[in-house]
Order: sequence, then structure tokens, then C-alpha cells
Amino acid sequence: MSTTMKRLTAEQVQTFQQDGYLVIPNLLAPSEVEALTQNFMQVHARGRVPGYFEPVPADQANGDILKQYPRIMHPHRFNDMALRYLLDPRLGNILEDLFGEEPLAAQSMLYFKPAGGKGQALHQDNFFLRVEPGTCIAAWIALDKVDRENGGLEVVPGTQNMGICCPEEADESVSFTKDYVPIPEGLQAVPVDMEPGDVLFFNGSLVHGSQPNTSRDRYRRSFICHYIGRSSERMSLWYRPILTMNGEEVSIAENTDGGPCGTEFGMAGPH
Repeated sequence: MSTTMKRLTAEQVQTFQQDGYLVIPNLLAPSEVEALTQNFMQVHARGRVPGYFEPVPADQANGDILKQYPRIMHPHRFNDMALRYLLDPRLGNILEDLFGEEPLAAQSMLYFKPAGGKGQALHQDNFFLRVEPGTCIAAWIALDKVDRENGGLEVVPGTQNMGICCPEEADESVSFTKDYVPIPEGLQAVPVDMEPGDVLFFNGSLVHGSQPNTSRDRYRRSFICHYIGRSSERMSLWYRPILTMNGEEVSIAENTDGGPCGTEFGMAGPH
């Protein structure tokens, strides 16, 4: 099974433009998925990394498993394997085709989402990244089998063509985040089931989210990276410095605009 891919076809680029997302199956080999999974489980086992990973002991988590297994934010800033996959040339080639220009790496995240973990309410990534002009693109790498039971992603095709939607308050009994973007009239959420090693690319304006992990004993681990195009001029403070796909730092202005909803400015950290 090949784990290399030179370029997207015209049909794949068209699918991304029409739907706002594209799944590339088997981009990572099983051995790579296993290595990434073990790497991040070791990060968890070692414990707190100030500013990036802040787990809470079980006896202080008040029954919230995500407090014991929170997201790892920007692991590429302290973990060599995370940096290597953030800048993986297979991702870079695809992103260049999707952006139509050189991609720049802005963020990495690791979601553990163990059994019982809450979902994340429907939202738009560029509400947080505030990339202008243009938007960001996410590369969402599945490290476990992703389905409805363990809280796989749902996307709303068509919303990639909309501007930033002002969110409502999410149901915090099922979402670990507070912002919720309702599905626009005439559109619907589509589940995206994936196998380990599959990569989902999606537009930063695409409304997406997930339900809780209702499985008995399964994780839904995913390594997620965000990128912007070289022509972007400004973005949120929390994603700088950004990197070329060769690992060189690039300067970009801070976007200090509060955005159309007046709530993005002053956020205490990255999305």
C-alpha cells in the first residue's frame, strides 16, 4: 500500500472546492500511525507540559475524562515527531494544490478523546485563527478508527463558502467548548468516518464538530494541523510564529480585529 502522493487530481481539487473537505485514504502507513499514537501516549504518561498540556489528576477531574486527557496544544513546539509530521511533504503537496500556493504551518493539536469524552459543538476554525485574507485549511489525521460511536467528525458541506458565523452558546453537557454554530437552513451535517492513517482536509470556514464518545473503551485520537497560504497577511496572535514546510520561521502580522461577532479579540489562547 503506497503512502506517497505527488499531487491531487483535478477532480479531487474540485471536490474540495465544492464540498469544503476531502478525505485522502491511507496517507500514513500503519507503522506511522502506531508510532504517532505511542509518541503522544508517552507525552500523556510524562504529564504536564506548561502552556501546552495541562492534565488534571483523576481525583480532581470531577468525573470529566477530558480533564485527564485534554488536548495537547502546539505539540510541534516541544515534540520532534509532532514537528516532523506537521511539516510532512505529503501534506505539503496536497495543501499546495488546495491553496493554489505555498502552504505555511500554523498549528498542531492532539486530541485523545477517550471513551466518555465530550464532543465539540459545530464551529468554524477561522473564527479562532482569524486568517486574512483567505482562510486556513486543516489536515485532520485519524490515529484510531473514527465512526459515530466514538465521536467522529461531522461536516456541513456548503458552509465553506460562507463568512464567519456568529456562534450561539453550546450545550456544555455534550460539548467541551462553548461556541456553537447552528446548521444553516437547507444544509445538513454529514458524518465523516475514517480509518487510521486517513487524512481529512477541510476549509477553515467549513462548519464542523463532533458528538461525545459513547463507546465503552475506545479512543478517538487524532493529530490535527492547521495551515495558511503564503499570501495571508495577518492572523491571531496565538498561532505565531508560523513555519514554512522546510521549518523556517515566517513573520506575519497579528490580526487585532475583533471580527464580525466582536468576540474573537482577547481570547486567552489558541483554538
